[in-house]
Amino acid sequence: MMRRGLWIFLGILAVFVFVGLLIYGSFISAQHQMVAKDENVKSSWSQVDVQLQRRADLIPNLVETVKGFTKEESTVFGDIANARAGLLNAHDPKSKIAANGQLDSAFGRLLALTENYPQLRSNEQFLRLQDELSGTENRISVARRRYNETLRDYNTFVRQFPNSLWAGVLGFHVNDAYFEASAASRTAPAVKF
Repeated sequence: MMRRGLWIFLGILAVFVFVGLLIYGSFISAQHQMVAKDENVKSSWSQVDVQLQRRADLIPNLVETVKGFTKEESTVFGDIANARAGLLNAHDPKSKIAANGQLDSAFGRLLALTENYPQLRSNEQFLRLQDELSGTENRISVARRRYNETLRDYNTFVRQFPNSLWAGVLGFHVNDAYFEASAASRTAPAVKF
């Protein structure tokens, strides 16, 4: 009778140890994956940040070229300078995304302004800078898409059970700093003939 009770006790103890090892393994595995996914988000963001910085560095040259042809358009230049300063002074992804939206808007007004100056559109330096900026915009688009995908992967992992339990314990939280299309880009442009 005593031996049978000992075997039952050892069996129950083995089950508890096995379940404890499974829970611990799940915790360690989730921790490692969350750290890796968080680092992937940071790496993807750094690629976006590099491209935004590249564009911010190109814009003053383009503005100076446009200024040579359009002296009376100072409000557009001021808006671009303020938006660029906001982007350069932003420190976290959410504030950089917001500042980037303001820069996109101000820069769009500058490009619309160039339509009124045919001699500017034929200027070699302007065309070269516009090509560089166009390439940078494409790089930004690719980097944004990769960042959003990496962020979605991280958020999905953190929200899934049992990872959501471990994420709370380890201090990993859902990150909602996605790049989204601006409201202006969602409306179709009006074409008039």
